[in-house]
Parts: sequence; structure tokens; C-alpha cells
Amino acid sequence: MDHDNSVVAIEEDNEELSPYSMFKYSIRSDVTRKYYERRLRKFLDFIQFEPQTFDIEKRCNNFAKYGKHNTNWALNHFIRFLQYQKERVEKGEIAAGTLRNSVKSLKAFCDSADLNIPWKKVTKGLPKARQSSNDRAPTIEEIQKIVNYPDRRIKPIVYTMVSSGIRLGAWDYLKWKHVTPISNDEGRTMAAKLVVYSGDVEEYYTFITPEAYEALKEWIDFRASYGERITGDSWLMRDLWQTTNMNYGARWGLATSPKKLKSSGIKRLLERAVWEQGIRKPLMEGTNRHEWKIAHGYRKLYKSRAEQIMKPINVEITMGHDIGISSSYYKPTEREVLDDYNKAIPLLSINGNAPILQRQVEELAERTNNNDYLLKAKLQEKDDALVTLSDQVMKLMEEVQELKKQNQSIKK
Repeated sequence: MDHDNSVVAIEEDNEELSPYSMFKYSIRSDVTRKYYERRLRKFLDFIQFEPQTFDIEKRCNNFAKYGKHNTNWALNHFIRFLQYQKERVEKGEIAAGTLRNSVKSLKAFCDSADLNIPWKKVTKGLPKARQSSNDRAPTIEEIQKIVNYPDRRIKPIVYTMVSSGIRLGAWDYLKWKHVTPISNDEGRTMAAKLVVYSGDVEEYYTFITPEAYEALKEWIDFRASYGERITGDSWLMRDLWQTTNMNYGARWGLATSPKKLKSSGIKRLLERAVWEQGIRKPLMEGTNRHEWKIAHGYRKLYKSRAEQIMKPINVEITMGHDIGISSSYYKPTEREVLDDYNKAIPLLSINGNAPILQRQVEELAERTNNNDYLLKAKLQEKDDALVTLSDQVMKLMEEVQELKKQNQSIKK
């Protein structure tokens, strides 16, 4: 190889990554990155930094360049922006938590760009955020309307999120091999195990209800019927394709070329469903947020319902939460967590009261069988008693006859 070309290759390999590239790399979730980018754009628009440039990457890199040259210049812009947002909190236009989230985005970018901003001092004057938001979980009736939205993917998505409590970003990892059905002694599916964030340091397991598994299986089978080659590495959610019988030379069309439906696409699908099904309406004057969150509301529903039946610590385990020092002492087996989860299945099922009624029918049938057994046992006991009594009467009659014979002999 030519020496000059080698030097050029080495210099290219040693080329420093841009601040924006480091920022993107530092954020694992595609959904979180887009949220952060949106907040960064709002900040840059507010300080009117290169407003004529629509390229967010270029704006971020240039801001980092100027900020490294003059830290006070960058700090003043941050303070001015946060002061404006602080005033909005005081007016009730935004929540304190929203302001804190803006700080997270700005801090993440500064850390990636090596901008030495004293964030501890900056955040000291910000209002404290509420420890928990006052939004509610969706009701079962609302969810039943949502799953009637005419898209085959909506039912398996919603059923899975409600019955497992997974985050929206988990869909970026989920493949068919991460779903394992679990059968009872009669061979009926009692639940399914779900491996979340497989291969990541945050990997954990949870479970889904039988109806969620059946919805996923039906979706997978539908894809296979249109020619898609389903393997363990097939993404759980994919794009749609032309299903009408149009003459393109090949019956299956694009079904054989699946593209993963990312978490951002799933969120848009959920948003379309709630709007078109009439669940969500425009905000009334004076309000700045809807009653429940499009995706996180299902996670909240899982937690609130599961905790009615399950041990709270098992709920935390199935939600992928860190249980702190308890993890050193409480180490339940997967089967123990599953047995606890099974108790909550009726509360995590959406399809009317069918699962609850099914369980009630099974329990009633079991009680009926037990009652039949007890009744037969009692009848058998009575039959045995009658036989014994009959034997005793016969024996007594024989003794009476013997006594009569003896009495006649004495008289003679």
C-alpha cells in the first residue's frame, strides 16, 4: 500500500466524532432520542441560533463549537431559556416535570459535546417536579374500543402492553423467539413468557395473558399465510402490505419483504387508534394534557391492576424495575413469579369478562365434581350401613328361631 494513502486512512480512522454523533450514540432508545432532539430544537429556536438552518445536526454541532470556545456564552443561553420555562411553570402553562425533562435533554447533549456547564448550580433554582403524575390509566371500556380499530396489529400490541407492562421502546427489541407459550397440565395455554430487551444489560422477563398470546399468534399466522417466512428472528411487529388479490405477477406482493415497525411507528398507530375511535378529543381551554398517556397509560394500568392480586415486589420484577437491596435477599424462581402472575390474569384480560367467566366455570365444575364425589361417598356409606343392619336383623331372627326351638324342647 502507498505510504501516503496509509497516512490518510489512519487520519480518517482517527477522525473525531461530532458532538451530535456522540449524542445520538449515548441514547439507546430511538423514541427517547427523538424526544431529546425535539427539546433541543425548541431550545435552539428560542435563542434563535441559526434559525435559517433546518438541519438539527448542523445546528447542534455549531452550538457545541461556539460553546467550547466560550462557556459563559452557552451558559447564559441555557439560563435564559430555563428562566423562561420556569415562568411558564409558575403560570401553569407547563408542568415542573416538563421543565426537568428539558434539562435532561440539554444536559445529555452537553455531556456528549464535552461542554462544561455547572448543571448542579443551574438546576438548583428550578421548581421541584411532582413525584408522580396525575394522569390516569385507560379504562377497560376505552381499550375495548381501541382494539376495534381496523388494523390487525392494534389488538396484539395493546393486549401485550396491558398484560405485561412493557415500555414502548421494548418493541424495538421484540422478536417471535422472545415469546414462549406456557401450557398447563391439560395442554391449554395458561400464559406466555416474554423476554424484554434481549441481549441488553437491562434484559428481564415478564408474562402475557393467554388472550395476548393468541392475538400475537393469530398475527404471526396471518403473515405466514401471505408468504412471509416466519422464524424466531422475525420481528413481532412489521409494516403492512397489499392483501387484496391484485395482479402484480406474484400473489403475495410485499408480504415476503417485512420491515420492522419501530416503537415510533407503534406510537403513531396507537395515536391514530385513539383519535379515530373517538377516545381522545381536542383539549379544552385551560388544560394542557390529556387524561392518560398514549403508551405509558397501559404500563400504569398493568401496575395498578396487577398489584391488586400479586405481591408488589413481583410486579416490580415483571416491569423491569430495580428492586434495590431486596434483590440480594428476594430471589423468586420464574415459576413462583408465574404462579403469582396467573392470579392476576382475569384483571389483565381485555376481552370482556370471558377469561373471568371461564375461570368461574372451571371452578364451579370442580366444585360440582367434588360435591358429586362426596354425595356418592355418603350414599355408599348409607348402603353399607343398610347392608350391615340387614345382616344384624337376619342374625337376630336366626337367634330368635333358635331360642324358640330350645324353649319347645324344654317343654317336652
